[in-house]
Amino acid sequence: MASLDDQELGTAIQNADSPAWSVRAAAGRQLAGSDRIDEATDVIHRLLLDVQDTGVTHETAVALLEREDTLGLRCVLLARSYASETWTAEEIQAALDCDPDWMTTEGADRLIKQYRELSTDHDEGVRDEAQRLLARLRPRKEWARDSATDA
Repeated sequence: MASLDDQELGTAIQNADSPAWSVRAAAGRQLAGSDRIDEATDVIHRLLLDVQDTGVTHETAVALLEREDTLGLRCVLLARSYASETWTAEEIQAALDCDPDWMTTEGADRLIKQYRELSTDHDEGVRDEAQRLLARLRPRKEWARDSATDA
């Protein structure tokens, strides 16, 4: 993860309001890959739901998934649960479906574990999205049973 100082963080947050989609997308990538993500979650959420260009949505979602941590995945699932525009929801879903970690056993195992963890999240939208994605992978009874044995 990139370490941003206060000035870099402020610049990235300011760039998130740029009229240029490429500047907003770069800000999304920078904030999503930062070790200070918790200070910019509202801005990241707004970038994921960018109403002007799905390129911003895509770049931000991919950068969050590249973190390979539950926090990044949670941000993407939260935005997916809020996406009201079809093209935005589809762009977020495409980032989730095309995550290259699905191509390796280790990556897929990590993602499934994170989805299981997020399927009990305190936020209903995150929880529902994680459960929906797990159900696509295998029947709910199986992952619910596995979650109970992992505890």
